[in-house]
Amino acid sequence: MHHPVYTGDDGTLLDVAEAIATEWAALGVRGSFLARNIDTGARLGFDADEPTPLASVVKVPLALVVLDRIASGELDPAHPVTVDPAGSSVGPTGLAAFRYPATVAVGDLLLQMLSVSDNAAADALLDLVPVPEVDARLRAWGCDGVRVRHRMNHLYECAAGAAGNDFSLALELAVRDERTGRHTIETLDPARANAGSAAALVRLLERVWRDEIAVPAATAELRRLMGHQVFTQRLASELRADTLRWSGKTGTFLHLRHEIGVVEADSGHRVAMAALTRADRRAGLAPDIDLAIGVAGREAFEVLRR
Repeated sequence: MHHPVYTGDDGTLLDVAEAIATEWAALGVRGSFLARNIDTGARLGFDADEPTPLASVVKVPLALVVLDRIASGELDPAHPVTVDPAGSSVGPTGLAAFRYPATVAVGDLLLQMLSVSDNAAADALLDLVPVPEVDARLRAWGCDGVRVRHRMNHLYECAAGAAGNDFSLALELAVRDERTGRHTIETLDPARANAGSAAALVRLLERVWRDEIAVPAATAELRRLMGHQVFTQRLASELRADTLRWSGKTGTFLHLRHEIGVVEADSGHRVAMAALTRADRRAGLAPDIDLAIGVAGREAFEVLRR
């Protein structure tokens, strides 16, 4: 039986962290969670240092590196890029779902990537700033807990390599391998995947919101773009109010259901969060898990803003 490693600055915060972990476990979910008040440093969570494959959450550090290049003048946000479906990346949204070639500016590729999690837009940006350069820039910034190792389409290539075109079999393999610790699908192995920990991702968000990484022009634009995410079924689901603003990025692949982001209140409270989950079930849709992630976000925000 897995025993989570809890993080909390006092008994109340530890109690909330334990309650969240217990609820996740009851749903057959393994994972890690961390929430931290950006201004006070108060935090709560569990297994926050455990590396996890990031799926589309990796698009946040990728966007920051691209925006830094734009801010330095190395990339023009208006530069047109043609994406041809015949050779583009797989995915259900954005350019990845297009049937015909489309030409889109670099700045709008960033919007597509972060708002609707467009895999083709992400890989088009990686054509301009290759994977090794993204990873090296993160190392130079001290983001040692976040690794970028492959393009988005490699997720699907590895799944197809293990299961052919049978996505249900790929999901079954992912769940089975989660129990054994042996990864048939390479991009689900934290040692070979785009990977990161909840702690490293929350720290990255804090630095973005404080303008302590890259340059202010890049971090400000990243905050703006993350505010355009259209998916609200996870952390954002329980943080909807006229007095709250959520900026986030989900990540979904096979049994992985993640989200990272920052909730800001009109009162001035700012809390950065990372929820990284791995389900122990063969289900493409799991609204109860999404809801549990949302409840975790609300409970953490309520106790951390006091």
